[in-house]
Amino acid sequence: MEPVSLRPAQKGDGEALFEVTRRSVAALARHHYTQEQIAGWMGDRTPDYCETLIAQGQVVVAEFKGTIMGFVDSEPGEVTRLFLLPGVAGSGLGRKLLDIGIANARKGHSGPIKVESTINAEGFYRRHGFRTVKRGYFSHGLGGDPIEIIHMELSP
Repeated sequence: MEPVSLRPAQKGDGEALFEVTRRSVAALARHHYTQEQIAGWMGDRTPDYCETLIAQGQVVVAEFKGTIMGFVDSEPGEVTRLFLLPGVAGSGLGRKLLDIGIANARKGHSGPIKVESTINAEGFYRRHGFRTVKRGYFSHGLGGDPIEIIHMELSP
């Protein structure tokens, strides 16, 4: 079987990142958020928005036979995004991407690594060493209602 390749996101991957995010939210978060929250989750995000994230140079994608299966984005001190296609959730790919995100978040940062977890992903992050700090809401400024999140940290 051909292995999944991990690589930096490239210009032109924005459409795939947008679709991974949209499909992930629709399938994996549906039992934890209302239909209205799911419908508004993407707000005014577009594939062009994802291209701006790619241009910042921190997005890593997991690709299998030419299809992007998931991605992680980070900045110093924080894993900012991690999404998988629903069919690969639970396969270990999320862990591989999280490890990359944590390593990148540690570059130039010596404190705890933060993540704003969705309700449905809290257990995933907890299994990988993160602890819950507090609950809150996230309003991404791109439309859509605020969603409940869990602020979590991984010790240095």
